[in-house]
Amino acid sequence: MTETKRLEGRVALITGASHGIGYAVAKRFAAEGAHVIAIGRNVGALEELSDEVTDAGGKISLLPIDLTMFEKVDAIGPTIFERFGKLDIVVGNAALLGELAPVGHIDTQIFDNTVATNVTSNFRLIRTVDKLLQLSDAGRAIFVTSNASAKGRAFWGLYAATKAALEALVLSYAQELDDSKVRVNLVNPGRIRTKMRAEAYPGEDPQSLPTPDSITDVFVDLAEASCTKHGEVVDAY
Repeated sequence: MTETKRLEGRVALITGASHGIGYAVAKRFAAEGAHVIAIGRNVGALEELSDEVTDAGGKISLLPIDLTMFEKVDAIGPTIFERFGKLDIVVGNAALLGELAPVGHIDTQIFDNTVATNVTSNFRLIRTVDKLLQLSDAGRAIFVTSNASAKGRAFWGLYAATKAALEALVLSYAQELDDSKVRVNLVNPGRIRTKMRAEAYPGEDPQSLPTPDSITDVFVDLAEASCTKHGEVVDAY
């Protein structure tokens, strides 16, 4: 008996797919039957992802772009429509840590680039795929947030501010789609073994942390056509 794949026939766009959580979610979505459109800046890592997915019998397309090049982000929706005619799932995962520093000492260029990556690019992403998601019979939008958004913490002002802004943006977007077939949520992954975590906590033993693969279930749950959660921040741990 053939096992039913939970995302069979769906088209899923994932940002930050060249490493970490995005890489793991892309592999899992493909294994669940979705055609994955993987976005990332590291072409070599995206090609490794493509090899893994195709070797396992999955379907994947690569979009190697920098999300701070906003004119390219704006073109994502039309490009997907031309190629696939639809988009069922978007996962806004790409993010930068920025700089852990006193607020008054944060480098202005780093500040601007972190806000552009963590907030503005997700706004542009929503804007370019919104109509496609609403054309889907069960559009699903999932964005990755952080515990840092919930409280002020010394030296974390930049990253925390971007995640708080992202949550406000996404939860507002969710309310705007209350009467549609689109479900919009955020995932808080918690402590996960990623490059960003290692950058923030260089003295921490990475082997003491869960892997990105271990939290992909929550993304599949939120991406399924049967999902009823909406306008929520869902903890992955």
